[in-house]
Amino acid sequence: MKSRNFRERKLRMRICGATWCVLVYSEAMGATNKGLRQSVSLPARLAKRVKSLAKAQRTSASRVMVDLIESGIEAKEQEKQRFFAVATRLTHSKDPAERERLKRELARMTFGE
Repeated sequence: MKSRNFRERKLRMRICGATWCVLVYSEAMGATNKGLRQSVSLPARLAKRVKSLAKAQRTSASRVMVDLIESGIEAKEQEKQRFFAVATRLTHSKDPAERERLKRELARMTFGE
């Protein structure tokens, strides 16, 4: 009985070919969180700081770098949202003094101090 079912499944797989793969794996398989391997060169001073953070957190240097990169990307997104919020306030402001202050703030955000 088992061998018959196996032969039937094998036959169906052979008949369907690549379609079988699409049907089985298209929705049934989720996206993997497998990391993408990257090579990064760090200055010695920075590499030492990453290693000391990893040791203090009892984790790997790779995990520390991932956390730092995620934090940096998140900070950049927040900075971008803040910029657009100030720009929106500038466009809706009627008070000349507030408009000048918002212009200076946007200039500082864009060009630094």
